[in-house]
Amino acid sequence: MMSDLTTESPITDADVESYHDQGFLVVPGLVSDAEVESLRADALHICRGGYPHDKLETMPSTTSDDEALRNFLCIHFPHKISPLMRESGVCHEGVARVLSRLIGPDVKCMQSMLFIKPPGFQGQAWHQDEIYIPTRDQSLTGAWIALDDATVENGCLYVLPGSNKGVLYEQRVHENPEEFDKAAESYGFDDSGEVPVVVKAGDVVFFNGYLLHRSRKNRSQTYRRVLVNHYMNAWSRLPWQTREGETAARADYRDIIMVHGEDPYAWQGLEDRADIGLRQCKALIESQEA
Repeated sequence: MMSDLTTESPITDADVESYHDQGFLVVPGLVSDAEVESLRADALHICRGGYPHDKLETMPSTTSDDEALRNFLCIHFPHKISPLMRESGVCHEGVARVLSRLIGPDVKCMQSMLFIKPPGFQGQAWHQDEIYIPTRDQSLTGAWIALDDATVENGCLYVLPGSNKGVLYEQRVHENPEEFDKAAESYGFDDSGEVPVVVKAGDVVFFNGYLLHRSRKNRSQTYRRVLVNHYMNAWSRLPWQTREGETAARADYRDIIMVHGEDPYAWQGLEDRADIGLRQCKALIESQEA
């Protein structure tokens, strides 16, 4: 359900200015305690194989919640199987109203990612989301919904304020597998100004697709669950996952959800191209226990 355009915005003009200057904005308590609890319960339901899907094993009732959760580092596109992840996550009214001020008023979503990040598991090295999801107008924005308190100890987000100024950095293989997962790292910049983004469950971190960010290993005994959805201005075409023979100039990925305003390209119709993807932890658990 798309947000009501007449509802009062939860952020100020100063917040909007800060977002565009620094590349990120924290909106405290945007997702209610009840909504957080529902999303946590749904995350567990997904991990237990509660939604029928050939990629998800249905776990027996004797499997503990901890055993079920520790199988997964991240689930890509959970909204494809979970109505709750779609309606209370991707299409969350408060999130949509903030996005309408930052990049709107017409906003579409193309991706959701449910991070479980159990104790002992790595983070991801410096990167910019625009590297992976190229847009035409630099409006790519992540909405990082904290489902647990995110602390330095359990691997909160780190950002480099002001690094959202339209420069995409090269990437390379990092040499720190203890701290970070296998994804490449961006390099060629001074990261001495990085800051940890310590937030409470229910807070939402909005960040621009050009903002350099990373997270470190979870060194606590608690999970760091978070639902991260990616949005952009609906007026910009989306040359993402182009097909063979398709040029970036004409491509427009249409497996999207409109979350605010109107779809200017509705005449093109929608597609159902993406499927859930899993980053599982079993291999790492086994290597740690060996």
